[in-house]
Amino acid sequence: MLPLRSSPITLLLLAAAIAPIPALLSSQPSCAQWLPTDIDTRATTANPAAPPPPRYPLPNERITEQATPLPIAPDLRVTALTPDNQGQLWVGTWSGLSRIDPNTGRILARVGLPSPRVESLVQDQAGRIWAGLYNGVARVDPWSQQASTYQFQSPSNRALALLVDHRGFLWVGTEQGLVMMSSDQGAQITTLQELPGISARALTQDGAGQLWVGTLEGLVRVDTASAYIIGRIPRVPGGVVQALATSWDGRVWAGTPNSLLVINPFSQQVERSVTTFRGQNVTAIEFDPDGTVWVGTDNGLYNIRPTTGEVLGQISGLPSHNIGSIAPSVGNKTWVGTSEGLAWISESTGLVRPHGGFTQQRY
Repeated sequence: MLPLRSSPITLLLLAAAIAPIPALLSSQPSCAQWLPTDIDTRATTANPAAPPPPRYPLPNERITEQATPLPIAPDLRVTALTPDNQGQLWVGTWSGLSRIDPNTGRILARVGLPSPRVESLVQDQAGRIWAGLYNGVARVDPWSQQASTYQFQSPSNRALALLVDHRGFLWVGTEQGLVMMSSDQGAQITTLQELPGISARALTQDGAGQLWVGTLEGLVRVDTASAYIIGRIPRVPGGVVQALATSWDGRVWAGTPNSLLVINPFSQQVERSVTTFRGQNVTAIEFDPDGTVWVGTDNGLYNIRPTTGEVLGQISGLPSHNIGSIAPSVGNKTWVGTSEGLAWISESTGLVRPHGGFTQQRY
């Protein structure tokens, strides 16, 4: 066999074929040269302990955070005021029952009730405080602050109005009739469910000891001894009677959504409509020991002369224009409950001040 002859070209190709692979790649760009320039590789090389990037809430987590409810503020409306025989004042609100010193305004006690929504207040002849609640009544011992609750056999247990008659019996006006109870035993004596006008929204007693009931359809007079209806005034301006009071001369004053009426209880006739309050929503009436009348409306508080209806003063500076209750001449002040808290009017200076324990200032 003839020996192989290698040409220069053949030798050159053979040398290239057996050259080391790294030598061939040495002229190519490194892998890092192909990475984007805005990626920081130091977290995995130079500083492996660097913290992870911040965690932002996922969309469903953001919804949960935004939907967290705000705290519910107490209901500041003062629905009932009654002084007791110890010279102290009881304050009923839709957030509970309290007792205060009317001379200083200091809160002496807050009474725990099964329902915080107080609709009405009255003191019985033994000095106990009765509170009309959304679901029944509560009798409060003023010394121990303990409350006993009672319900009655009636289509409605919402106690809109309370009155203790001259014999000491407790009358409860409900959304569906009238209930008579023993204030000593707390027992139900009788009910008057077929009451014209259905809802007993306001109560007062006339000079003869008979009960007047403000209803959705005017006024009803009830014999307190028998619980029988003995009179009725069905058609009054405004229709609904929502406030009642008895004057020093025995006349019955009635507030409706558009009038203030004076009624003769013996003739059972409307004697007059007080001109100033025609077209006004009268929500509260109380007689002051000085002989004047306090009239609350949803547009403010007025002090008037009962014989002429002359306005002696209109009170400004109250927490709200919507008046719910009035207690004249208690601790040398007239106390006023409004839809946004409690205030008092000085009898000596006429100064008006909100009570910090029952207004938004407290929260």
